[in-house]
Amino acid sequence: MKKLLSFLVAFFLFVSFAKASEKEPIKIGALFALSGPAAFIGTPTKLVAEMAVSEINKNGGINGRPIKLIMADTEGDPTKAVMAVKKLIEVDKVVALIGPTRTGTGMAIKPIVERARVPIVMTVGGDPVIMEGGRFGTARFIFKAPQRSSTAVKKIYIYLQQKGLKRIAILTASDGFGQDGKRWLKKLAPSYGLKIVAEESFNPTDNDMSGQLRRLMTKKPDVIICWTIGPAGATVAKDVKRLGIKVPLFQCHGLPDPKYIELAGPAAEGNLMPSTKLMAWKELPDSDPQKPVIAHFVKLYEEVYDLDRKFPINTHSGYAWDAINLLVRAIKKAGTNREGIRDELEKINGYVGVSGIYRMSPKDHCGLDVDSMIIVKIVNRQWKLEAY
Repeated sequence: MKKLLSFLVAFFLFVSFAKASEKEPIKIGALFALSGPAAFIGTPTKLVAEMAVSEINKNGGINGRPIKLIMADTEGDPTKAVMAVKKLIEVDKVVALIGPTRTGTGMAIKPIVERARVPIVMTVGGDPVIMEGGRFGTARFIFKAPQRSSTAVKKIYIYLQQKGLKRIAILTASDGFGQDGKRWLKKLAPSYGLKIVAEESFNPTDNDMSGQLRRLMTKKPDVIICWTIGPAGATVAKDVKRLGIKVPLFQCHGLPDPKYIELAGPAAEGNLMPSTKLMAWKELPDSDPQKPVIAHFVKLYEEVYDLDRKFPINTHSGYAWDAINLLVRAIKKAGTNREGIRDELEKINGYVGVSGIYRMSPKDHCGLDVDSMIIVKIVNRQWKLEAY
């Protein structure tokens, strides 16, 4: 009788422990610039991450366990990003991470994450975070949701090739993101029969780029390509208009955002840029598998969570949604084992997200190609599909 009683007690304790374990939250860390110069991207990205987690938890979480999102503010500062990621890994014991907002902060935390062997899906635009070798280090545990800069450059170059525009002038920011764009603009141009005839750079905090633009125009380019994020892009657009420059102005994939139109004003008219399909999703053909996914996301964003009122949808809006959902797919298969999550992320092939259809591999920790992007043009202060 005593043996039976002991067995029953042990059994019920085991069952209770198992049930408690099933409901214990799965902790995912999130690093975004919630203050500082990149807060205009980081704050709405945080809200989308929370929206994604809320929807997943409403539907039962991951294998019966809810997600707990633990947020950290990097302030867009590499040093603070390093401190934040160490706390998330060492103190909060997160199983995985998403974020940060900027390429510079992404590069700062890259070696920390690699040494700790914690999988992360970054929401930065630059390629260096997932590049390996030499000064780039390793990127075994690093993945990213936004398109590579090289993919955006290819999308622009395909368009220019089709339009017969061959002579390119480039104007790039001096920060990590701008230099990443410059690297790919110069490296890929010959493959598309294009020629860089002039190049200039600027500090992202500069408020006048007219000198650089005048020098670029002495080389008679067919098009100007600017590579930056934030207010500097609008400054370039206004200087182009003020100087009466008639050649097309291309901005990068980080600028399709209502804020750009607001800051650039009339100078935004006619500007071109590569973008996620989110910015002109209603114009997509019904055969595009992303269209219903984006429509669902937009409905949640605008009607259910009412985020559009404060932060109108921009090309960055879907990145955190995709980052969370990529992790969820991996965790469902691997559980909370960090190495297992990393392995499953690398196997994802065909996840239809807001930002594209992800096809990861050991050699590609982004998984998006040019078919995930469109070329948009600003017409009457609206984003219009220019090239599919």
